[in-house]
Amino acid sequence: MQGVVDAHLRALVSGPVAASRSGPRAELLAWVDTAFNGTLTIPRGQVAALGLPKQSSAEAVLADGRCVELETFGCHFDWFGGTYETQVIASDGEHALLGTMLLDGHRLSIDYAAKTVELV
Repeated sequence: MQGVVDAHLRALVSGPVAASRSGPRAELLAWVDTAFNGTLTIPRGQVAALGLPKQSSAEAVLADGRCVELETFGCHFDWFGGTYETQVIASDGEHALLGTMLLDGHRLSIDYAAKTVELV
């Protein structure tokens, strides 16, 4: 999987996501966040646009130590040749985040000089 480093020095990768296994796919551009140990967070506007079904809520501890309750939604995404069903967190941020749970078992290389990201 190839990605890019943008002008703000964010490592970005993209992949297809959908509300159901056989539903239409939309390309999700996500910021690789090695401080996030989950799968994906997706901005609320994108959650709504994708029509992701609400599943539950989860308690989380933010980087500043605050405990918050976050809404989770069902999502299917294509990842390294398979389609996976998972819960994603709706966020108030402007960018989707890809967490370390999806990086586990892979090698991430970010070349800031060449502005490239490689995930194998």
